Amino acid sequence: MQNDQKNLILAMALSLMVIVGWNHFFGAPKVQQARQTQSQLEQLDSSGRPKAANPAANAGANLAAGSTMQPEAAAQPLNRAEALALSPRLVIDTKNMFGTLALKGARLDDIALKNYRETTDPHSPNIVLLSPSGAPDGYFIDLNYVAPRGVALDLPTASSLWKADGDRLTEATPVTLSYDNGKGLVFKRKISVDEFYMFTLADTIENKGKEPVTLFPNATATRQGMPKTSGYAVLHEGFIGVIGADQPSTELTYAAIAKETSNAKVLPVEGYAQGGWLGFTDKYWATAIVPDESKNYKGWFREFPGVQPQFQADVFAEAQTIPPGASLEMSTRVFAGAKESRVLDYYQNVQGIKKFDMLIDWGYFHFITRPMFWLLETIYGIVGNFGVAILVITLLVKGLFFPLANKSYLSMAKMKAVQPKLKALQELYPDDKMKQQQEIMELYKKEKINPVSGCLPMLLQIPVFFSLYKVLFVAIEMRQAPFFGWIKDLSAPDPTNIFTLFGLLHYDPTQAPMIGHLLHLGIWPLIMGVSMWVQMKMNPEPADPVQKTMFAWMPVIFTFMLGSFPAGLVIYWSWNNFLSVAQQTLIMKQAGVKVELFDNLRKTFSRSPT
Repeated sequence: MQNDQKNLILAMALSLMVIVGWNHFFGAPKVQQARQTQSQLEQLDSSGRPKAANPAANAGANLAAGSTMQPEAAAQPLNRAEALALSPRLVIDTKNMFGTLALKGARLDDIALKNYRETTDPHSPNIVLLSPSGAPDGYFIDLNYVAPRGVALDLPTASSLWKADGDRLTEATPVTLSYDNGKGLVFKRKISVDEFYMFTLADTIENKGKEPVTLFPNATATRQGMPKTSGYAVLHEGFIGVIGADQPSTELTYAAIAKETSNAKVLPVEGYAQGGWLGFTDKYWATAIVPDESKNYKGWFREFPGVQPQFQADVFAEAQTIPPGASLEMSTRVFAGAKESRVLDYYQNVQGIKKFDMLIDWGYFHFITRPMFWLLETIYGIVGNFGVAILVITLLVKGLFFPLANKSYLSMAKMKAVQPKLKALQELYPDDKMKQQQEIMELYKKEKINPVSGCLPMLLQIPVFFSLYKVLFVAIEMRQAPFFGWIKDLSAPDPTNIFTLFGLLHYDPTQAPMIGHLLHLGIWPLIMGVSMWVQMKMNPEPADPVQKTMFAWMPVIFTFMLGSFPAGLVIYWSWNNFLSVAQQTLIMKQAGVKVELFDNLRKTFSRSPT
């Protein structure tokens, strides 16, 4: 029967969504984690010690002629306070961040974000973005200079001590650092910071000597140790950059860099670039070096492997020559902060940093995701709650597709009305399937029924589901956005769990081996499952036992699959299901077709064992 074929196709499509979703959101992170572990194990010899290597030599071979850049030697393990104490510091205090700047090396290595905390508890620690070398998760940014090969120049290094004309860097009070090598070169660096997350480092190098000096400006963002990532294939975390203002963005994961020749990726492959930016991106935070737009440069993504690997994003500028008595001036900007959409748009549209909004991983379907985010923010500005905004968006989408959905539901209602005739045709031609199908198609044609139109409501919500999922997953504006009751973070899974009796049992079932990922089932996923089950009960049960079993288990499978999805997405799906039930009920009544819901529910709960 054509209707059965339609149901089978729909069931297969939903089953495929389950399989793909499961592998995409659960299988892929496990695979990536295994690959990272294997990559680290490959750096050990048979006794478990690091293999002897000189990774800097290989990576350095790709640098401009004369570069002698080396990775910073690994320090003895320190806690963060001990690592910070290794250098004199000046205070950084702005509207959005606080921390210190190391005068040793003039290094940005201590930044925390004022408006973001680790958990929804307002007293939990602030998010720490940058940390000094040697501390756990060392993460810092340097701006230095490199001498040509074979040329002896006393240039400032990571251990050079700079002098400051102040002790506090704010939006209103820039600070100037200075370093005199005592041999004719005087370095001055004016550091300013805006109200958001952008530092400007304006360097002046004065040559007081009697000979011209040639050097390579170099800016580096460095991460020590394997950075913690969320591990989801749907989100890029790692190296990112637009090397050349008119070039496409380049993304590279921490695991993928090891596959590059000499553990380094040169960008672009040939020639120098001008404009653009590069750095590291996490789920919600990022650093980016924005080189002087008047200078040509090459960019590198590099890894120095080992038990404690080191990752670097380098901006290596073309050689600059300073005649005697002259000065070189250049300016480099450094972004270190939260990936707020409006802030990145400001830097892109007002300050002219092209494609800076690509720090947010909107995905290949950004033409859907970005409008969804804009709509969410716009409605949020009116209602003041992102959860309510999601409910409103669902209503708007239902209204937008109302004519199409009505046509689909009306066709489904007609299908139900001709069920007795379809059954009669099956009984009339029980052994002639071809004749049976021909008669069924004639009946559809006569009654003006489209047998596949019932799939339309499901197809219509897939783009909305995807775009909303992406927004909830990548937009920092959704991070820790509350709804009502126990939902304190719409971007995180429902914190309740039926397997702990909703908090009465104090243990974490998700840590159970093999099946732990299945044991996160909160109240909203259960509501979603019930709503999906009710929606399926709107239609007669399939006669085919295989289809009947598949449809019976579909709400259960989706309930468990969505158990660890963002709560905002589960709320959307539940609300959409209830609206669909109401809409379908209304259309059936208008078409004079019996609503099967209550009869099906009665049969379900009163079914005899026989």
